[in-house]
Amino acid sequence: MNKKIFSRTAIPKLHQVTKLTVMISEDAIGRTQKANYFLLEIAGMFLFLLRTIKETFSRDFEFREFWRQCFQIGYKSLPLISVTGIIMGLVLTIQSRPVLVDFRAVNLLPGMVAVSLIREMGPVITALICAGKVGSGMGAELGSMKVTEQIDAMEVSSINPIRFLVVTRVLAATFMIPLLVIFADTLGILGCWAGINIKGDATFVLFCSQAFSHVRFIDFFPAVIKSFVFGGIIGLVGCYKGYNAGRGTESVGIAANSAVVLASLLVIITDLIAVQITDMMIV
Repeated sequence: MNKKIFSRTAIPKLHQVTKLTVMISEDAIGRTQKANYFLLEIAGMFLFLLRTIKETFSRDFEFREFWRQCFQIGYKSLPLISVTGIIMGLVLTIQSRPVLVDFRAVNLLPGMVAVSLIREMGPVITALICAGKVGSGMGAELGSMKVTEQIDAMEVSSINPIRFLVVTRVLAATFMIPLLVIFADTLGILGCWAGINIKGDATFVLFCSQAFSHVRFIDFFPAVIKSFVFGGIIGLVGCYKGYNAGRGTESVGIAANSAVVLASLLVIITDLIAVQITDMMIV
């Protein structure tokens, strides 16, 4: 009698324990696979970077393709960067002016906006805009070439796809994005002047003297350096995601989307590190 009761109560408990063990095992396997994928992604990107650097210093550099990519990245991005730069200056001016009026320090407004744009807002926002436009374009373009087997055809034809497709795009992004940052900073400062003249009256000469009297070399130099790093990150991530896309048509969209997300995240992390280094230099 007791044996029958024990068997009837023990079997459901044993089944629940087995089910719980299976769920824990599946969860552990899933986390292990995610960790392995993350580590493989880092290793793959590092090897891709080393191969790109090696092909950069090769003899047969594709200058024509490099200039074409500079035109695509730089000139074609000017309208979007122009609107972004002007809006940055206007927004910073309109939002900061009431606070400075309360402290009776309106004359500090041009310098504050200029320093904010040059040191932080200009490089970061321009890099994020370029990550969305340039990074996604590279990922989609190289991804579609991967899907249609154009990259395989280049390898069969004795054309180095890394040298022709990747190196030119990474270098073009590295050199063009700092120029776009400087252009956005300039338009942002002009937008600040327009914002000041909405509720006041300041000549352009007076505005420039107030703005650039607060700008130092330590404000400009680190911003330019990290702009080069932002450009290299955007170009490398976009090319890596597109070059390593899958075989299906769906992988093109995945490559473009992941290029934007990863490039934007790396830009923000790099900016955090650059801010800490700059703060140590100033101190």
